[in-house]
Amino acid sequence: MKNKITRKTFILTAVVGGILLMATVIVNTIMSSRQTTIATTEAVSEVSSFYLEAMADRRSKTITNLINNNFDHMEKAVAYINGEGIESEEELRNTLGNIKSLLSLNRFALVDDDNIVHTQYTTYTGGSRHSFLSDERMDERNVSTVSIYGSSKQLCLAAPTPDLVIAGKRYKASFVQIDINEIVDLLAFDDDGRTYFGIYSKNGENLSGTELGPYISTHNIFDTVKGVIPDESWNENRNNFLSSVEGSITFTANGAEETLCYVPIEGTEWMMVVLIRESVIQDRIRSISEKSLSTSKNQIIFTLVYSVIFFGVLLFMLKVLSDRNIDAEKEKAKNFRNMASTDSMTGVRNKHAYSETESYLNHRIRENDIDKLAVVVCDINGLKLINDTQGHAAGDKLIKDASVLICEYFTHGAVYRIGGDEFVVILQEKGYDTMNEVITEIKRVIEENIKKKEVVISIGYSELKPEDQLVHDVFERADQMMYERKQQLKQMGAPARPE
Repeated sequence: MKNKITRKTFILTAVVGGILLMATVIVNTIMSSRQTTIATTEAVSEVSSFYLEAMADRRSKTITNLINNNFDHMEKAVAYINGEGIESEEELRNTLGNIKSLLSLNRFALVDDDNIVHTQYTTYTGGSRHSFLSDERMDERNVSTVSIYGSSKQLCLAAPTPDLVIAGKRYKASFVQIDINEIVDLLAFDDDGRTYFGIYSKNGENLSGTELGPYISTHNIFDTVKGVIPDESWNENRNNFLSSVEGSITFTANGAEETLCYVPIEGTEWMMVVLIRESVIQDRIRSISEKSLSTSKNQIIFTLVYSVIFFGVLLFMLKVLSDRNIDAEKEKAKNFRNMASTDSMTGVRNKHAYSETESYLNHRIRENDIDKLAVVVCDINGLKLINDTQGHAAGDKLIKDASVLICEYFTHGAVYRIGGDEFVVILQEKGYDTMNEVITEIKRVIEENIKKKEVVISIGYSELKPEDQLVHDVFERADQMMYERKQQLKQMGAPARPE
């Protein structure tokens, strides 16, 4: 008769096997930790260079995105001004004030053909202050660095406005000024004095005023490292700065080896520079390795003792607990995804969800894998007026009512809230096929709401065309139509921002 495997035999085998497994894990952990410690020194240089390059590149792109976003807002501002029918300097100043709150362009100004700068509060002759005004006309965007009131540095973004005429006077350019301190605040990070960054001009001058480590501090990079790196390396890095080429410098100062990495900031004549001490990386990796070894030993010993005592119970409950944990994790992950993609006030999708959808649709457009796509842009009329006169609680109610109205009619579309008073609807398949009927009906209801003093929404829409490369191309046309519709509704008595 064959021997049967009893429960006792199974548990004994599992316990003995567990002990042997734990012993093997302990030995392997110790050996692996020692090998990791030995390899740490060899990896430090590669780790620091990769780390620095990634940090510098990321912050460089942050500034580039800031520049591009400001240029986009400037285009919208000029389009808005063009549509306002301004007839006096006072109206122009009021409109510039509205643009400040609408698009967050705090230092937005216009320049006429006589080089007179028009701001929200005053006018002045700008030829001596802004180099881009020395040209008779502007044909392309201009990015420059200017000094205001002595040492304060400003990033000046200028763009031509060839078709802008206000009250019979032609305007040739618009521009904004961004204080470099605001850019520094955007990039600032705290790493307990281990990592430093700075924005530098092509000649190595520190523009941001931030310290680049204790040795270079706020001084000119090339003046400071002149005596601590070879002349050949000094000349090479100097030429890299002048030619807007990325690179790195490693030097020893005060007994510590330091490495800095620099990358050009696209669209400017600046360099983003990041510095970290290699000794810091080495100490931190070694410390982590030693702590990991100690923690692993303690955890393995505790797990071994605990396993011997409760092994039978764990075997019995393992499957049940595993199933419960898996279900709970799935539910938790689902809830987190919903929270990250949902607007807390209205319950519709938020701007983050719209960005993900936009990226997905852009990929399909590039692959020529989509033919039915429309974008509807919705903007609530009079939200600022309600907030100012009735309070934000009434404004929040208006936003919720607008969301309900949009969702009620665009039942076959994906609704996103991408701004305080702005919604976007993506229409495909059935939503695309029924778009014209739905928009006709919702426009009728909105026009009736003007008389009832209920929620009023300006709607613009556009369909994907063969020449479109991005969803943003469709959005821009819909956004322009929305602004035109807003003017129509305003003439029909819809609430509007105070002049």
